[in-house]
Amino acid sequence: MAPPLTRILRRHLETFGTGPGGRVFRGVRGGELATVTYRRVWDRARLAALSDAEYASPLAKRPYDLRHACVSTWLNGGVPATQVAEWVGRSVEVLLRVYAKCIEGQDEAAKRCIEQALRDD
Repeated sequence: MAPPLTRILRRHLETFGTGPGGRVFRGVRGGELATVTYRRVWDRARLAALSDAEYASPLAKRPYDLRHACVSTWLNGGVPATQVAEWVGRSVEVLLRVYAKCIEGQDEAAKRCIEQALRDD
């Protein structure tokens, strides 16, 4: 069975279809949603989901911050940069230029991989 949010999304698509360019959400006249609409909804969601201190912080201040957190998590989880770059539609060069400072704590895992590779030979 699909996760709850997947079911909600599928139900929305069955009811409303997609808008121009395959967009999931569209404005009242059928076109693209205004940026201010996204901002207002995002702000309300943050207010509902976060503590007062978290809401006052830069945590998930913009929807784009979720992409940044996701990419950083993948890279820190050891997903190869080439794979992450493909998933997010960036070149490896751009990906690493933007996210290299977010990658941390992989030294020991990398050393273990090297040791294992040398033992396998």
